[in-house]
Amino acid sequence: MSKKRSIWKFSFLAIFIILGLVLTFASFNVAGTAYYYNGFINAIPLGLDLSGGVSVVYDASVSKASVTNDLDSSIQSTISGLNSMLYNYGLSDSTIEQQGSDKIRIEIANQEEDFTDLFEIIGEPVSLYLSLNENFDVSNPTGTYLSSKDISNAYVSLGQDNSTYGVAVEFKSSASETFSEFSSQAASSTTVYAYVGEESAISLSSTNFIDSSRTAFISGGVITNSSTAAEYNVRITSGSYAADLSLSEITVVSASMGRDALMFSSIAIGVAVFVIMLVMLLRFRELGLLADVSLVVFPILFAFFLMAVPFVQMSLAGIAGVLISLALAAAGNIIVFERIRSEYASGRKIPLSVKNGFKKSLWPVLDIHIVTLIASILLYILGTTAIKSFAMVLLIGTILAAFCTQVVTRFLVKWYLPLNSTNAKRLSLKRSKALGESASEEAFSEGGDK
Repeated sequence: MSKKRSIWKFSFLAIFIILGLVLTFASFNVAGTAYYYNGFINAIPLGLDLSGGVSVVYDASVSKASVTNDLDSSIQSTISGLNSMLYNYGLSDSTIEQQGSDKIRIEIANQEEDFTDLFEIIGEPVSLYLSLNENFDVSNPTGTYLSSKDISNAYVSLGQDNSTYGVAVEFKSSASETFSEFSSQAASSTTVYAYVGEESAISLSSTNFIDSSRTAFISGGVITNSSTAAEYNVRITSGSYAADLSLSEITVVSASMGRDALMFSSIAIGVAVFVIMLVMLLRFRELGLLADVSLVVFPILFAFFLMAVPFVQMSLAGIAGVLISLALAAAGNIIVFERIRSEYASGRKIPLSVKNGFKKSLWPVLDIHIVTLIASILLYILGTTAIKSFAMVLLIGTILAAFCTQVVTRFLVKWYLPLNSTNAKRLSLKRSKALGESASEEAFSEGGDK
């Protein structure tokens, strides 16, 4: 490769890096359009510890509404129900997952509105029973009745007078026969009683039943206005889940605290990058400068993939993954360059030292990255939400670190050699003292080629 071609390639690379830095960090209005470009780094989804939000943990146990005694299947069914409930509250981006064997964790990021009351109410479920018996025993139900396990949906509604608030409860098709019987009895002036938790019975008449949708309108007793209707709608819905939920832990992170954490984390990454680049430059001189260029390409690619890959959510744990990935990228370059130094010290010329250095460092570098890759995959499979965030970031970072070391740095050094393949001092390369400065390079290089 000629010097002219090397210069052209470095020039194109410089343009690519400048464009990449702009696309990564800059935010601007696109001229002539209504589109606002926000930059790769600003488009990365943030966890609640960096953006503010709430984290809730519930203890779960098999409820009376469950059709199975298996806790795992009850929890999974309940998670599905919670997803639907939170979606109705406009919290479609919530993360809900099983934690351990008997807990459910909910995390909602980027929320400045306080939803703690909602989560407290979810942890206070009540059972619902409909019966013709005025003295119905909810602790030992007998006879013909409808219960929470028959509920398919519930929502706040207005009664037929358009002034009374209550909870409209839809029942499953499997309960249609019993529902029709209660509706018929109410139409013939027989009172149907609704038991909400341990509260006194609420009397229901024919106006409370809508046969076409198997819906009963529950109002009165503890449900007296829109506020209590909203509360008991959540509690009744929670009581219909296959798992009973008891609030164990709730953590609220304000948006301002999240912004502060993000700022200090960004400073930490910036300082780490600066220190690593300075050490590389001082240790390896122009080889270190090439490594620094590779380390500039690395965060551009990293930010793009963190933005583009699904299921990535940057958290404080994810910041740790970024720093470890950065360390891996630097360590890979150090291993390569130390091999090159060793090859040159043994008497080989610079081009051959570079060739052998990359060849002999390939598996030591890959071994480190493969082990880290396996660890990150296992952490993602087995870990909680915070650990998954760390694992996914580390997984992406490990792959990119290996790519930058074995591909980007290799090409940079290859492009550099036509510009300097004889001045070892500029590359911080030295001959071994045992070899002596007067040893014939040609003899050693010829031996190395064999």
